[in-house]
Amino acid sequence: MDWTLEVVIVPVSDLDRAIEFYRDRVGFELDHDTHAGPHRFVQLTPPGSGCSIVMGTLPAQSEMAPGSLKGVQLVVADAEAARAELVARGVDAGPIQVIDPRDGGTFFGFADPDGNSWAVQQIRTRGERPLIPHEARQRFGAEQDAPA
Repeated sequence: MDWTLEVVIVPVSDLDRAIEFYRDRVGFELDHDTHAGPHRFVQLTPPGSGCSIVMGTLPAQSEMAPGSLKGVQLVVADAEAARAELVARGVDAGPIQVIDPRDGGTFFGFADPDGNSWAVQQIRTRGERPLIPHEARQRFGAEQDAPA
């Protein structure tokens, strides 16, 4: 049986500010911004990821205090390039740390405006062998945009 992690709830205090941060500064894709009665929730996905983040006012999204999510890990093929991209977009990214010189041992971190923290790990092989091949991403995107 496959078990896939597809959504992580990120507790935030200001949804519009969080959308701006994750979409415009970090570079996640805004999948949807949904209003349903008194509730509002959004889903954003990191490029190349099969897992998204969700934020909003649904009961399950309100159970954690804003800023209480710590250490969720993103993976990139090039930590230096990823850090430089974030810094250029105004994200206060921490220094690159090489914990182990082997692939997978290089990290840096950043936090959102509420203090939710993220670790970014470099795994060079993701550049050559991404978890979701680029062709599949393009095909999926085309299916999403196709009229029903």
